Amino acid sequence: MARYTGADCKLCRREKTKLFLKGKKCESAKCPIEIRPYPPGEHGRARPKESEYQLQLREKQKTRRIYGVLEKQFHNYYEEANRKTGKTGENLLQILESRLDNVVYRAGFAESRDAARQQVRHGHILVNGKKVDIPSYRVREHDIVEVREKSRNLLPYEVARATAGDKTYPAWLGVIPDALRVLVHQLPVRQQIDTQVQEQLIVELYSK
Repeated sequence: MARYTGADCKLCRREKTKLFLKGKKCESAKCPIEIRPYPPGEHGRARPKESEYQLQLREKQKTRRIYGVLEKQFHNYYEEANRKTGKTGENLLQILESRLDNVVYRAGFAESRDAARQQVRHGHILVNGKKVDIPSYRVREHDIVEVREKSRNLLPYEVARATAGDKTYPAWLGVIPDALRVLVHQLPVRQQIDTQVQEQLIVELYSK
């Protein structure tokens, strides 16, 4: 399965904002964007005037990097969102949020989406009682996502239970930390998604 294997912190610096790809490191003073808040490379400190197209492109790149999706898959998600009724940008975010790796991350079982993706691939996650090892699997309303019993004593899940009181969970998910279980109440609407992106810019980019 294709995936990005480069340095995550370079992606944050390129987008000039924290994408929260490294868990706790992103919240610490060691976060590279705190030290070098400009894009990587020889010309990173330059301040070129950004065109409308560049703004749209950067928003698209930022969004797909937040969710860990490669270009072709992201474009396919957009095409699917465009075919649905309603606002295309909001449909796109709903599709991205309903990925299994994102649900595992949102439930607090992993510190980052990368870690959540690895948990899914390694077979630690069940959906409606069945093992699902595909991170891009899309959950549906009333699905139950949980950590399999044999994996519940692993360190990431011990940490998840211990720190549950410090976390805020999305309203569209019913999280039971002690049981390491999540009930998908519904698919999220835009007001329930806290990802800081301007999805309309993405729609404008692909509409050209």
